[in-house]
Amino acid sequence: MDTFLASTDAVIQILRTALLSIAVVFGAICVLDWAVRTRKISPFNAVARFCRSTVDPIISPIERKVVRAGGTPAAAPLWALVVVVIGGILLLTLVDMVRLEVVRSMLAAQEGTAGIFHLLVSWTFWILKAAIVVRVISSWLPISPYSPWVRWSYQLSEPILAPFRRIIPNLGGLDISPIVAFILLNILEGLLFRLM
Repeated sequence: MDTFLASTDAVIQILRTALLSIAVVFGAICVLDWAVRTRKISPFNAVARFCRSTVDPIISPIERKVVRAGGTPAAAPLWALVVVVIGGILLLTLVDMVRLEVVRSMLAAQEGTAGIFHLLVSWTFWILKAAIVVRVISSWLPISPYSPWVRWSYQLSEPILAPFRRIIPNLGGLDISPIVAFILLNILEGLLFRLM
């Protein structure tokens, strides 16, 4: 297990360095593109020509999506930087989470059947709580509940939330049943782990 931890730490460090480098490059591209588009740099300058020939083809798919969403073309490099930063943070979080779960699985396997059962119960509660969080966040965004990205969260959380909605009234149009369900899932998980 020590070898696994050392190797994953090295991979995570390399990934952090690579993502930071990519973010710095996109930051430089963002500043350069802004300077060219706002005419801070002459459009006939060698830097501006380089930007139009090299940077613009990279940014153009993002620019099309930004324009379709109602943004300005000059905001495309900034959105590219935001996507790289947020995507990098999510990727690092995912890799770290997978690493943690692999270590937990190894430890559970060493404990035998009780450890594996404990791990499966923990994963079950984690998935249910994640479904509630994804459902709540997706309800704030213009995402259809039938979208394949969020449909799973509705299918998993609806059997839990429906009984609470029948009991708990809306507070001025605010549905607090996900909050109550999340808290009760935490309490139930704690009780189960104390009994095991």
